[in-house]
Amino acid sequence: QVLLVESGGDLVPAGGSLRLSCAASGIRLSINDMGWHRQAPGKKFELVATFTSGGSAKYVDSVKGRFIVSMDNVKNTLYLQMNSQKPEDTGRYYCNVGGPMGTWGQGTQVTVSS
Repeated sequence: QVLLVESGGDLVPAGGSLRLSCAASGIRLSINDMGWHRQAPGKKFELVATFTSGGSAKYVDSVKGRFIVSMDNVKNTLYLQMNSQKPEDTGRYYCNVGGPMGTWGQGTQVTVSS
């Protein structure tokens, strides 16, 4: 059974930083493409960043230069480092493997205060 567990969400002031983690079991993340998504209040579900099995990262324009996605193959964990956070980064963040019909974690809440 594939299981993804996100953690690291918190309340932070604007300009602050957080690192989200997505720990996986039942699957080797290093051979899969992964994604970080978020659901913000009143906004549509959004793909924030992707990380391919080849180690390539892509970001939605709104987080480019501020967010960094990385993977620890030993810990089998995906990370999302969020810097210079803005109130519009507020939302519940989910990691995903296998696309929309794949496996999702339960999410972790990030709240950025202005």
